[in-house]
Amino acid sequence: MTEMVYGAMPAERGEPILPKWWRTIDKWTMSCVLILCGIGLLLGFAASPPLAERNGLGPFHYVERQAAFGGMALVAMIITSMMSPTLVRRLAALGFVFAFAALALLPVFGTDFGKGAVRWFSLGFASVQPSEFLKPLFVVVTAWLISASQQIGGPPGRMWSFILCISIVLMLALQPDFGQAALVLFGWGVMYFVAGAPIMLLIGMAAAVVLAGSFAYANSEHFARRIDGFLTPDVDPRTQLGYATDAIREGGLLGVGVGEGQVKWSLPDAHTDFIIAVAAEEYGLILVLIIIALYTMIVVRSLIRLMRERDPFVRLAGAGLACMFGVQAMINMGVAVRLLPAKGMTLPFVSYGGSSLIAGGIAVGMLLAFTRTRPQGEIADILRGRVR
Repeated sequence: MTEMVYGAMPAERGEPILPKWWRTIDKWTMSCVLILCGIGLLLGFAASPPLAERNGLGPFHYVERQAAFGGMALVAMIITSMMSPTLVRRLAALGFVFAFAALALLPVFGTDFGKGAVRWFSLGFASVQPSEFLKPLFVVVTAWLISASQQIGGPPGRMWSFILCISIVLMLALQPDFGQAALVLFGWGVMYFVAGAPIMLLIGMAAAVVLAGSFAYANSEHFARRIDGFLTPDVDPRTQLGYATDAIREGGLLGVGVGEGQVKWSLPDAHTDFIIAVAAEEYGLILVLIIIALYTMIVVRSLIRLMRERDPFVRLAGAGLACMFGVQAMINMGVAVRLLPAKGMTLPFVSYGGSSLIAGGIAVGMLLAFTRTRPQGEIADILRGRVR
């Protein structure tokens, strides 16, 4: 009946999985991700040897680990992108339960690795950051709840999605991890906006965020220290922001040359949170602009393809994943150039980090699954039918 009403295109029966996947996938987005992974390895060769030397490890220890994690991320991305939206939704709901429970158990079993925020589970040979995996799973579950609430007689999905969002934000803020909390809240806001949220509700949410920020500033030394460091007109050259600012300034247009950068010897997080400073110093503004263009391409192409999608769940989940991916990259680079307060957030597919890379692969795999061309027609078909 649905095909008779909406004029769906006939599916090709018996087509093998791989040829069908290759024919329907967004190859430009996938190519951009592969290039970003390559850039991450290139910058890893520059940024990680000083850290390995300080820790008494081989010079390319972290590069080898990044290559291994990146390989796992690409495998996860490809496998996830082959799934149907229904299968992605079901697996995301199951994974969300485990990730939510892991986040709740962090205060008991987690560790801070001396960074002042309990965000990781230490496994001895590696560490896991539950919030990285929770973000894309939360987006898919929220999209499911909101889209279900739009159906006649549907559940109160919007209310439940808001309860889940606030619960996660509070748990992240208590770590404290205000950057990830803001990112989760932003993702929920994007999906709620796409679903048709009243403008007054969004204004009220913005006011609530300001009040919550003021409360955190008054009661959290960690939060206040980062805000004060951002607002001060003078940057201490011995801080991470000071080193990053000097490195970006020294790089100029073409950079100081491969392997000639000095910031990697001073920044403890040069291979993770401030990897863009290494790129700017050694390769200059040109590489930074290339990185920005790659992230922009992924987000814009995904949103354009989603505009033709008829399924409300796919539109909401895809928009949330694409915007969250782009904003995380924007936050990381904005911190390095002092446009934003320090957040402790990685640059997707470029920064070192097992949880970040693998979770990023899963998130983009979901996005690729949602943006694949499927035999369903487009939303424009419905609009043209209404006009007639």
